[in-house]
Amino acid sequence: MSIIHKHQNEGESLLSIRTAEEETLIVALTGRLSLETIAPILPEIKNLLEAKQPSRLTLNLGGLTFMDSAGALTLLRIEDEAREKSIPFSIIDMSEEAKDLMQLIDRQALTLAPLNPSERRVGLIAEIGEQSIRLLEDIQKVLTFSGILIAEIISSLRHPRTVRWGDTINYMKKVGVDGLPILGLISFLLGLIMAFMSSLQLKQFGANIYVASLVGLAMVRELGPIITAVLVAGRSGSAFAAEIGTMKVNEEVDALITMGFDPVKFLAIPKVFAAMFVVPLLTLFSDLFAIFGGLLVGVMGLDITVFTYLKQTASSFRAFDVLTGVIKSMVFAVEIAGIGCHRGFEVRGGTEAVGNAATSAVVSSLFLIIVTDSTFAIILNYIR
Repeated sequence: MSIIHKHQNEGESLLSIRTAEEETLIVALTGRLSLETIAPILPEIKNLLEAKQPSRLTLNLGGLTFMDSAGALTLLRIEDEAREKSIPFSIIDMSEEAKDLMQLIDRQALTLAPLNPSERRVGLIAEIGEQSIRLLEDIQKVLTFSGILIAEIISSLRHPRTVRWGDTINYMKKVGVDGLPILGLISFLLGLIMAFMSSLQLKQFGANIYVASLVGLAMVRELGPIITAVLVAGRSGSAFAAEIGTMKVNEEVDALITMGFDPVKFLAIPKVFAAMFVVPLLTLFSDLFAIFGGLLVGVMGLDITVFTYLKQTASSFRAFDVLTGVIKSMVFAVEIAGIGCHRGFEVRGGTEAVGNAATSAVVSSLFLIIVTDSTFAIILNYIR
């Protein structure tokens, strides 16, 4: 036998390694084999198995004075390491206490994947029930926040000096001015496509002039407010949720409460007012850009003069249609800004929660936009 080296631990020899002439690697463990001392053992044995490539590995536990469950698991890991390398493994001079401890370990349980509550399987009925409960809880929270927000809006209108108008103007720029180019491009292309596709059918009956009426009426009554609301929800609604959500994660909202500020009035009201002021204007611009897109098709593809096209467009809808479109867009603006702020205030956790809040704000806003537009369509059908 020849001693290779020893590891020392507080004056006690922890690991003694020997090799025999028949290339059997004998590892003698002495002292305490516990959680505090096991760290260097497994890496050392792995290195020795790779360097020596012995024909057999033997652990000599005769010198152990103490072994806990961490030490027992280390022995099992050494055995697994030897088995992976197809090296026969054995343990000698194990005390009765060590044997009893090893018997307590369930080898089969160690191979099972750890339990993960988030991945537990539930039945279809249970899943439907859980999702329904979450939906009802979310509706309750949204209604509660809506009541608080409406009360703050009324209070701010009665006391306009309490509103942070500087932030409101800044958000008006972000929502309106920054969003106008993409809205104008989308609306222009939408009007162009509508005019082109409708002209393919109408020109068969010599009704090219009604392309102007179709584009103008569709945009002013329905598509203009909806396209604008969808764009604002994607750009600004998600930004509102992410901004407030980040402040929530960084505990800035808690700091505002500590300093005596109302977070809804301080953070949400400027965003809601900015959306209320700007989204109706964006809707009107959307209508104009779409009409210009249809005008391009009418003049270049249908031989309609500019004057005739614009006159037919103006005669296709009334001022009431424009007014209802503006009113709808204002309602959409309150919903988008309100749900964005609500999702931001509901953030719990880290950066992943902020991203989820932004996504949830967009999805919820789109759902509310469709429901609200359907309600307006039914009501306006009887008013007209």
